[in-house]
Amino acid sequence: MESVGALLRGWRHSRRLSQLDLALAADVSQRYVSLVETGRSRPSAAMVIRLATHLDVPLRHRNRLLVAAGFAPRYRARPLDDPEMAPVRDAVARVLRAHEPYPALAVDRRWNIVMANAPVAHFLKAADPVLLTDPVNMVRLGLDPRGLASLIVNLPEVRTFFHTRLSRQLARTGDPAISALLEEFFASDAPADPVLRQEPEVAVPMVFDLGGREVRLFSTITTFGTPDDITVEELSIESYYPSDPESAAFLHSLAGPPP
Repeated sequence: MESVGALLRGWRHSRRLSQLDLALAADVSQRYVSLVETGRSRPSAAMVIRLATHLDVPLRHRNRLLVAAGFAPRYRARPLDDPEMAPVRDAVARVLRAHEPYPALAVDRRWNIVMANAPVAHFLKAADPVLLTDPVNMVRLGLDPRGLASLIVNLPEVRTFFHTRLSRQLARTGDPAISALLEEFFASDAPADPVLRQEPEVAVPMVFDLGGREVRLFSTITTFGTPDDITVEELSIESYYPSDPESAAFLHSLAGPPP
């Protein structure tokens, strides 16, 4: 059986913190942190949560820490279609609808698309139906040549964007599914020089070729601010905005006359 001390030590190392760093942040002594990590002191459930909070441990893994310390899991992982999750679904749907005529979608912790607004469909028309079978994975859809990769003009930049985000996510969560995505799409990548853009941008765009029309988009990420449910914490909304007036006008034209 895994020990809570060993798990906490692993998270502390992954966050590159010393025992003193963690002790100061959690307002405990360095000796106490050492005793917990070596199994000579059994922390209370409240202390496990306290240390996990300062280590930025995801809720899913906080449950694992609690079980290892001899306590019941605290955080639930209700499916998104659970009746109790209706307020969450409604909030996400409102954000997605309000973003139209620009594309936006919600993904889970493994980048599977769980909700999307109507404009997303315009980008998926040429995608292989195999990639549109549930669960539809956003990374695979974006980087597979049968998906959106063949439409992305600046694919090297977009690959770098995905690589960076996946690497950061793996460092934070240790999720084997994220490791598998990195292996699937980036294992054979050779080191390359950074891609230089000729003109400055406010943000790195994704440039799509939609029927000979260039559409430039940049993205923002929205998450829930105070999640107490694992599913909610792991949900994020990817919203895309036009980088120039021409792209904005084109997206409006797909939805009808501009308001």
